[in-house]
Amino acid sequence: MARALDLGRSVLGRTSPNPPVGAVVIDADGMIAGEGATQPPGGPHAEIVALRAAGVRSRGATLVTTLEPCSHTGRTGPCTDALIAAGVAEVSYAVTDPTPEAAGGGRVLTAAGIDVHPGLYADLAAAGALRGWLFAVEHGRPQVTWKYAATLDGRVAAADGSSRWITGDAARVDVHRLRGESDAVLVGSGTVLADDPHLTVRGEDGELADHQPLRVVVDRRGRTPSTARIHDERAETLLLDSADPGHALKVLYDRGIRSVLLEGGPTLAGAFVRAGLVDQVVGYLAPALLGDGPAALGTAGMSTIADALRLRVDDLTVLGGDVRITATPCRRD
Repeated sequence: MARALDLGRSVLGRTSPNPPVGAVVIDADGMIAGEGATQPPGGPHAEIVALRAAGVRSRGATLVTTLEPCSHTGRTGPCTDALIAAGVAEVSYAVTDPTPEAAGGGRVLTAAGIDVHPGLYADLAAAGALRGWLFAVEHGRPQVTWKYAATLDGRVAAADGSSRWITGDAARVDVHRLRGESDAVLVGSGTVLADDPHLTVRGEDGELADHQPLRVVVDRRGRTPSTARIHDERAETLLLDSADPGHALKVLYDRGIRSVLLEGGPTLAGAFVRAGLVDQVVGYLAPALLGDGPAALGTAGMSTIADALRLRVDDLTVLGGDVRITATPCRRD
């Protein structure tokens, strides 16, 4: 299952609207015979990739997968049919499929005489690569991660507007990893005008990654210039003329987007926080002080300490000379 979880994570940002699943086939002798991960939409699911890799060694084997095998026909056929035809003897999966159209694969396999073991490391799987997809299934909108980089006193730029570079190389490499694991990167037109970002994913060598998230600019006043770098051919770009965060997320969800990395400035971040549409926060803090300049978060509808949006710290990691804090908002009932 540990290997299956790694395989699912390796395809984050590449599979939506399908879930990023990993699967491993263990043959009758207890050896790994094949493994796979969900391919881009229209391609085979993780189980099919693993079965093809295992070939005849699938007969009498055990399949370990992060999500319950599907039992319906969508762009591809049911994974349950393939498992039965391959002669698999046992299936262990982590998370039960929550979608009405695909659920029930475990029952189909059991009826076919296959030993089925659900719930193996379910919590770990649900908090890993499947987290964004599971959130989107439950809430009908993409999961939103707000990422920002700031000085220790919370400034995202200096008084003169300069912001390159607040954090060091290690933090910037990690940001590219975060982008690469997201379906879309979202900013406002103010960020485009101020920084003219590419919003692409690059490796440590500076080369473009082979897969790029959708670049999204919220621009209700049509301020994005035609010469902006987000209009190049390095990735697809979508301009949204709505200032409403909820509407923007609906548009993206309808396009198959299941996870969004919010990289906009303080104003856009404030609008999403005010609307209750930030589901995770990743802050990169540099050990530096500016004392002036824009704060990380703009007006968000919180005027007293009692109104503060409290966060649960999930992870704290030192990256070079900087610190990355990953936190989850504590929702009010």
